[in-house]
Amino acid sequence: MTTARGRAPRIPWRLRSPHVQSYLATSRLRLPWIREPRTESREVLLDGGGGVRLLALHDPADSPRGLAVLLHGWEGSAGSTYLRSLRAVLVHAGWEVFRLNFRDHGGTQALNRELFHSCRIAEVVAAFAAVAVLSRARPLVAVGFSLGGNFALRVALRAPAAGVPLAGAVAVSPVLDPRHTLTALERGSPLYHAHFVRKWRHSILAKERAFPDAYDFREWLALGDLRSQTRYLVERFTEYPSLDAYFDGYAIAGDRLAGLRVPAVLLHSDDDPINPAEDVRALSASDSLVTEILPLGGHCGFLEGLASPTWLDLRILDEISHMNI
Repeated sequence: MTTARGRAPRIPWRLRSPHVQSYLATSRLRLPWIREPRTESREVLLDGGGGVRLLALHDPADSPRGLAVLLHGWEGSAGSTYLRSLRAVLVHAGWEVFRLNFRDHGGTQALNRELFHSCRIAEVVAAFAAVAVLSRARPLVAVGFSLGGNFALRVALRAPAAGVPLAGAVAVSPVLDPRHTLTALERGSPLYHAHFVRKWRHSILAKERAFPDAYDFREWLALGDLRSQTRYLVERFTEYPSLDAYFDGYAIAGDRLAGLRVPAVLLHSDDDPINPAEDVRALSASDSLVTEILPLGGHCGFLEGLASPTWLDLRILDEISHMNI
């Protein structure tokens, strides 16, 4: 497989720590280096089916080279730094772009009464179908990061049966087996665990404020760790009887991508501190899935510096430019 500009990323020694890479991937320190388009994105409410509404930020194009739907990670948003950086590169290259907020992300807690959880794939597939109707630009591609990468690959699995004309998908550092991801968060640097606990707390409290008649999260707030908090919400607010059943509901490890028919590219780093590279190596072979594990890059990083466009931005642009209907 060729890489962007014909090379792998050249990561200087001062940025080789996977923790530095993972921090900078989402850090607002990078924003001054992003050459944002002069026009602002437009807010669009997409129909997720069954009364569900999902908010997206849309950048139209006069004669688009294609249409890219970008998916953020858990507790990220359409405004996350890595999506803003990629959006800038794609818009300048002539692509039409939708940045989709998952349910309860990006300040959208009041849009839908029920809570977000990671098995809500049907509404994301429906949002892709809505995007395909709103714009006839082709090829239509999905690009996702971390949990968004998991969603992108699941959308690719379901697109043919759902009648979504998806030409391809790119997943960066995706969650493959959520059990292993949670274990990595528990056993790795406590900074990651604390980061997600803090962001999830903010999101859950916003949900409670939006629907005070439906939610009282005082017991949940007292738990304080991701495993207990996830189990609490799964058992009370989903159809899944246990944490294991819930994790099975959105895992795409092992042979679960073997039936993939839409071309997909999975980019990962060997030193990812959140989603283990071993899960990528354990994937069953699929003619439609190309995987690449780079030695360095952390979680959704692969940064050579703060400057934009990044190696990853250009690599993704290169990959989706070769995806056709």
